[in-house]
Amino acid sequence: MSTFEDLGSLLLVRGADEIDHAGGSLYVHLHRVAKRLGSLGASDTLVLAGLAHAAYGTDGFPTHLFDWQTERPVLESVIGTDAEAIVYRYGACDRETTWRDLAEHRTVTDRFTGTSEELGAAELRDFVDLTIVNELDVLDNDAKRAVKLRPFLQEQLPRWQSLASPAVLTEAGRIVGL
Repeated sequence: MSTFEDLGSLLLVRGADEIDHAGGSLYVHLHRVAKRLGSLGASDTLVLAGLAHAAYGTDGFPTHLFDWQTERPVLESVIGTDAEAIVYRYGACDRETTWRDLAEHRTVTDRFTGTSEELGAAELRDFVDLTIVNELDVLDNDAKRAVKLRPFLQEQLPRWQSLASPAVLTEAGRIVGL
């Protein structure tokens, strides 16, 4: 089996298919995010991170499949150090203090520990691409949340223009109507 398939199996064991999420189950959402990332030219590492991005829960989705304090090595053993670091950063991100001015401060605040991490260009691109693709999937699959999410993305995406990959920006602009 491939790493992608191994991770998919692990997500099923952890119950991702039994957790409601935009457009079906969390499992289905995770697969859609990973598939869209892949179709937009993301690295294999980012595609794996996309498949596991909610493993520790997120600031907007508190349900978690793994305990960030004790089970990071479990996920890392399946997807590798780099992909797990992306998953952790995404799940740990304090959106209120991070998202709006990310292009200026290049820092992600960890909601679990209260610490902040300044990211390099590649780390920022992966973080922003995953964030945008996740939000696009929610927008596409949850009409109720889309009412507030679309205006937020219309305001936020121009701020992230210098950070995201061109393919993700093009996709986001098409869907959000920029």
